[in-house]
Amino acid sequence: EGPLVESGGDLVQAGGSLRLSCAARGFTFDEYAIGWYRQAPGTEREGVSCIQVRDGDTYYNDSVKGRFNISTNGAKNIVFLEMNNLKPEDTAVYYCGAAWACSGPFGSWGRGTQVAVSP
Repeated sequence: EGPLVESGGDLVQAGGSLRLSCAARGFTFDEYAIGWYRQAPGTEREGVSCIQVRDGDTYYNDSVKGRFNISTNGAKNIVFLEMNNLKPEDTAVYYCGAAWACSGPFGSWGRGTQVAVSP
């Protein structure tokens, strides 16, 4: 495994909620931006949300604004993606990556966690 590990994916019904976690192995996120991206079959990877951990600035794709929330834990070694009111179009493999800023480029991708939303 790499330096980032995603978890929390599951199969849920539309309207349900999930919380994804992106955990750091052996370091903290203090000086990094952590981004969540997703990729559905046959599509390109798209940005979902990002947090600049140092100052707490957050960014969201328009498609998830008002439904998803990104945050960190107190130790700043886990980034969460709280996903509410899930829709079938949210179905994808979700990945987290690290960068110096939310403008990217991102790297150190984890292996991803599968989110499936049934109608």
